Amino acid sequence: MRPGPTNSLVDVAGLQVGHAQLTGEGALSGTTVVLPGPDGAVAGVDVRGGGPGTRETDALDPRTLVERVHAVVLTGGSAYGLAAASGVADMLGDAGRGFPVGRGPGEVVPVVPGAVVFDLGRGGRFTARPTADTGAAALAACSDAPPAEGVVGAGTGTLVGGLKGGVGTASAVLSDGTVVAALVVANAAGSAVDPVTGELWGSRHRYDGDAELPALPADRSALLAALQEAAAPPTLNTTIGVVATDAGLSVAQCAKLAAVGHDGLARAVRPVHGMTDGDTLFGLATTARPAPDLFALQEILTAGADCVTRAVVHAVLAARSVQTPAGHWRAYRDLVG
Repeated sequence: MRPGPTNSLVDVAGLQVGHAQLTGEGALSGTTVVLPGPDGAVAGVDVRGGGPGTRETDALDPRTLVERVHAVVLTGGSAYGLAAASGVADMLGDAGRGFPVGRGPGEVVPVVPGAVVFDLGRGGRFTARPTADTGAAALAACSDAPPAEGVVGAGTGTLVGGLKGGVGTASAVLSDGTVVAALVVANAAGSAVDPVTGELWGSRHRYDGDAELPALPADRSALLAALQEAAAPPTLNTTIGVVATDAGLSVAQCAKLAAVGHDGLARAVRPVHGMTDGDTLFGLATTARPAPDLFALQEILTAGADCVTRAVVHAVLAARSVQTPAGHWRAYRDLVG
């Protein structure tokens, strides 16, 4: 497999991404929106963490009425941050995009599932968290340009194993031309770094064309000590994201794509799915291509897991250190050079 043209989620044609960050003293949080086309995208979800914060995930059960979603909101702010999804839903409803519930034009209810990460207080002010306005700003910023990675959007206040986290994304083009991609907000209690070697766990799964890995010294004793010393104390966390394809998947198959994406997360972070993580992944299908047969579906699932692993690596490599009144959040790249 090889990455798509931008090696990002927008390589799945029809998907757009937008970020918005809070501003002002004591703020270190934000929101990221994934926007499909006007008809939405088929969607499923898989929640593995012990402390999730989510919205509209029950609507993605294959036994329910709705098959398509009109946006996915990934946001900071813990449970408070779910307010960002209301801003997205309001804007989409005003534009007439949503599930028809009435006889007249514009009588729709947008289906906007979302998930949150815990980043409260990391900027120094506990009450600095995304609102409906933040969600609306992220939606307004949506475009099909390659999305920014690192300390942006929902990744603004994130940590991974005590080092700075962020947003990362990756894509893959399969043998038949199908595109699979992931966007991950890396905010894990577990570490992305192998404590024995100083290498990223997920680096073993990089594709040609992925972000270059830093060259580590032959004698890593000083580096390992620096990485350990720089890591912030354990806190509440959660890694969230979207795994998407242009294949014609069903709701159940999208849920499976999200589930297998968690295997990719487990390759990149150790440990995962603990009680202080609320790890949640959404699976999306734009259905621009035909439904896959069994063997093609297996290739999609394999690529989905790979893309999640690679997206976590990209998030950690794109992150930069941040100093706030609450602490000095050190980044892996800044420590290893």
